[in-house]
Amino acid sequence: MKPLFLSIAADQISYDNNENFTDRKSYTFNSELELKENLELFKKQIHNSIDAIVITSQGESQLKENIFNYQNKKVDFANALENVFHVPVINNIEETENEDLTELVEKETKYSAWHLDYYGLDHGKRQYGQESMQTIGNGYFGLRGTYLEAKADDDNYPGTYVAGVFNQLGTPINGRNIINEDLVNLPNAQYVTFKIDDGEYFKIDENLIKESLRSLDMKTGVLTITQLIELADGKKLKVIEKKVADLNNFHDYYLQYSIQPLNFSGKIKILTEIDATVTNTNVERYRNLANKHLATDEIKNDNKTQLLFAHTNQSNIKIGIKAAIDYQNINNPSYAVDNGPEVASQTIEFDGKEGQIYTFEKAVAIFTSLETQKNLPEIIQKHQFQPDFETAENSAQLAWKDIWKKENIVVAGDITAQKLLHLNSYSMTCAAQTKANENLDVSIGSRGLTGEGYRGHIFWDELFDMNFYVLHSPKLVKALLMYRYNRLGAAMDYASDDDFQGAMYPWQSGMYGDEQSQEVHLNPITNKWDPDNSRKQRHVSLAVAYNVLTYYNISQDEEFMQEFGLEILLNIAKLWISMAQLDENTGRYSIKNVMGPDEFHEGYPGKDNEGLKNNAYTNIMVSWLFKKLAQLLKDQPSDVASENLQRSRFTSQDVEKLDDIRQNLKLDFKDDILGQFEGYFDLKRLDFEKYRQQYGNISRMDRILKAHNDSPDNYQVAKQADTLMALFNLREEDFFQIMDDLGYPVKNTDKFMNDNIKYYIERTTHGSTLSRIVYSMLLSRIDDDKTAWKLFYEALTSDYYDIQGGTTAEGIHLGVMGATLSVVTSVFAGVDTRGDTLEINPNVPEQWEEIDFNINFKGANIAFQITQDTATIRSDKDLDVKYTDKNLPLTANQEIELTY
Repeated sequence: MKPLFLSIAADQISYDNNENFTDRKSYTFNSELELKENLELFKKQIHNSIDAIVITSQGESQLKENIFNYQNKKVDFANALENVFHVPVINNIEETENEDLTELVEKETKYSAWHLDYYGLDHGKRQYGQESMQTIGNGYFGLRGTYLEAKADDDNYPGTYVAGVFNQLGTPINGRNIINEDLVNLPNAQYVTFKIDDGEYFKIDENLIKESLRSLDMKTGVLTITQLIELADGKKLKVIEKKVADLNNFHDYYLQYSIQPLNFSGKIKILTEIDATVTNTNVERYRNLANKHLATDEIKNDNKTQLLFAHTNQSNIKIGIKAAIDYQNINNPSYAVDNGPEVASQTIEFDGKEGQIYTFEKAVAIFTSLETQKNLPEIIQKHQFQPDFETAENSAQLAWKDIWKKENIVVAGDITAQKLLHLNSYSMTCAAQTKANENLDVSIGSRGLTGEGYRGHIFWDELFDMNFYVLHSPKLVKALLMYRYNRLGAAMDYASDDDFQGAMYPWQSGMYGDEQSQEVHLNPITNKWDPDNSRKQRHVSLAVAYNVLTYYNISQDEEFMQEFGLEILLNIAKLWISMAQLDENTGRYSIKNVMGPDEFHEGYPGKDNEGLKNNAYTNIMVSWLFKKLAQLLKDQPSDVASENLQRSRFTSQDVEKLDDIRQNLKLDFKDDILGQFEGYFDLKRLDFEKYRQQYGNISRMDRILKAHNDSPDNYQVAKQADTLMALFNLREEDFFQIMDDLGYPVKNTDKFMNDNIKYYIERTTHGSTLSRIVYSMLLSRIDDDKTAWKLFYEALTSDYYDIQGGTTAEGIHLGVMGATLSVVTSVFAGVDTRGDTLEINPNVPEQWEEIDFNINFKGANIAFQITQDTATIRSDKDLDVKYTDKNLPLTANQEIELTY
């Protein structure tokens, strides 16, 4: 082991490779920089590679090691150092005879891999973002990671969301009544606080909280918050609060609240509530819009049980919440209840003694009429909880143990990446998991169940999430795809409204499957409402089709395809057939009035509401879909194909058009560069540097240009990958075969890849975190591993560092989380599941030593251990794979090790 020893002072770090500091060197902090920036500069001074950092200074916290002052604020230096150096950081001040340096490093490596910790209080969007990141959930509900004592304000937002609970409200804007459908913030039943003697009830206040540590254990799903509190009168307390979601009885979550007087004895009163006064105010720019979605119907409250019944005031979803309280080490308490019109309150008062720990527990169940269609009041009143918090905690630990057996991706050599890969898997499971979702008619919103960004709507982000889910929980993907099948009728109505046939899925979907994209969008630079044509992103229907075909390829679920999947595909294909217009002179088909994934380009310069023509991504994916569908119709039993064709009103002429259109869609192709859409090459080049100097961050170039009375429609500029997005979805051989089928053969595929990737990345601002992960994959294809790694790491840490300027406050970005997990297995480990045969071509980053994971492919469970030069593979079924372009048969339960 090669450790680096540090001594931390107020304004500098002293360091040496020797514990005795015989060759002491130092780095002095630049007071104008954030700690992370200083540590990055410090890292550049360290020329030797290191395996661990050992801090030799005594920390300044009672709650956690390695807390030191930086710019008059206590900060977690160990966490900050790990994030920069990506190695474990320990403190050897308290080293015992039984734990040597190696054992301490191993202990920290395990801890850091599974814990997301925040020390101290933050404010505003930073605190909101941390709450999003520490959400607990189970696919049915999400409970933001707030302090239990918090109520909604500019620093805290205790949101509670149940999948599928949407409501629509209207707000007058510019003389129009704008309807918004929102994922509803449900009554806050996690509220618990206290007061001492005749004092005020405790509120979150940095003047009273001397220390705070919020720690999410992703391995067990338990969030623990510890506070050291000193009240205005000098009384000191230690409060430890825990939350855990039940993954089996998915209606339930459990709270534990322990309070310890440290320097006094006196009366302690604990207050807990179910608060239905809540509104949707998580997103700052939505706060002037109508946001009161709930109406309270009834409150029942006794000393140990609370019941609150409410409904959403437009969608009329019935909501029932039950809470049961219990306590430990509390003798002779006195109870009181108080029912306001929208709040059920309970108090427990008792005599507290100095040094004694008193523990209060609260179990909460949430039911809605969406998944509980029988007598909801009767069901919730009879509902039984687990006996105590400890039992619930143990149950959750066992449930997560089973999940991690399937989902765990282990990387060696990078402690930060390991933590964040665990966080991404954890967040994906909180957003959706089989035991809950197989009982629900929902899909996954772009922010999961962690916030109100994008109003909780379902987008094409599903595409990036399903690639992860399907490798670990095919049953879950089937349940999520049924959300789309159940809204097939709405998609057909939407197409009909625009004079098309078939099914046109909306860009933003909520409860009913109708279009929820706004026609106006608030530009935060100008604070003005601009037209929003994002609904023209018809490629969302292609994402639905892609997900259906991906699920079918990996699961081989014939029943789903025959009963549901084929009908979805046929109706989506019918849409594109009706949108494709034939030019009799050229024999080419065009698809117009669309937007691509880029999102910046809504149309052509000077033309309003016309959209784009022949977007490359859209046309290539339509060609791919038509080819897949034609083959699928041939492969299905004739009676099944016939029944689905009849059900979908898909005629023999439509079947013939599949081949005709897929081979004759028009693309813009010039000098080996594939145009993003027809007319793209006529647009002006943008002076990126000019705007960087003025704005710094130009990721949202659309807003910047519109603030200058200009438009991105005039320029070759993109928010994210568009033209080359098809290469993220498809294997290269399939992509180039489509180009050939369309009559645009690529003779030198390597040159095409290199030229097009470099061309478009120069014109892309990465205004979406998804852009970085897509380009990371693309750059890996042309062996630009350095840039690929940089973009991958930016995507991996995007929510962790909130690189988009506060958007994590509105919820985590689930799509990029799913995509990073997929890139690790499909690009870095090189396991490609998109074909009939599993293909393995490892490309492990030099920063990592090993990647270990499991996947499900065509009914086989396969375990991989991929290092820099070997691949160890084990399948529980006989399976033929292709390893570095060579056919390789795997024998069931026989482990093989290969070199590359």
